[in-house]
Amino acid sequence: MIALNAADASMPTAEPLIRALFLIVAMVLAGLVHSAWLGSRWSRGLRIPLDGGARIRGRRVFGDNKTVRGFVVMVPAASVSFLVSWMAVSTLAPGAASSLWPLSSSGFAILGALAGLGFMLGELPNSFVKRQLDIAPGSAPHGRLAASAAFVVDRLDSIVGMLIAVSLAAPTPWMTWVYVIVIGPAIHFIFSILLYRLGVKERVA
Repeated sequence: MIALNAADASMPTAEPLIRALFLIVAMVLAGLVHSAWLGSRWSRGLRIPLDGGARIRGRRVFGDNKTVRGFVVMVPAASVSFLVSWMAVSTLAPGAASSLWPLSSSGFAILGALAGLGFMLGELPNSFVKRQLDIAPGSAPHGRLAASAAFVVDRLDSIVGMLIAVSLAAPTPWMTWVYVIVIGPAIHFIFSILLYRLGVKERVA
């Protein structure tokens, strides 16, 4: 766990919201870089499936849509965005900065890298389950209830993965989780639309 001050245990009411907003803004910045990278021709050479074509029960582990190219940019982009966001908050709003995790600049960079990694890893269990259910990559399951459930999971999986990674590294109040989970899916959906328009995703959902 990244070194923190013991005073973190007793925090003012505003701190969970400030931490949630910091996470959201930092991940949005990283997401913009990630989207631009995925939509560029330079990323095409790294469309290497993470599962290497491996199969379980005759079905692909993750499928062709989960590739190396997302990881190689999202992790460093999140690291830089956390560092830049912390520097901006420290300069422009020192009071708000005091409500964030008591980390050094390198600590925020490490936290960002972990957040980016958790964000990307969070999608993999969902992809694994879909492949085992014979749902093709980029496709929705049949049936209104199943499709609705998949839509919700698709919006939350990477967000929860990010929150788990951050919480394992630095104490994160449960209300921060609530704020991020309430606000995050709408932003995630906007990025889905962006990636669809860039031709990266086959469907908006």
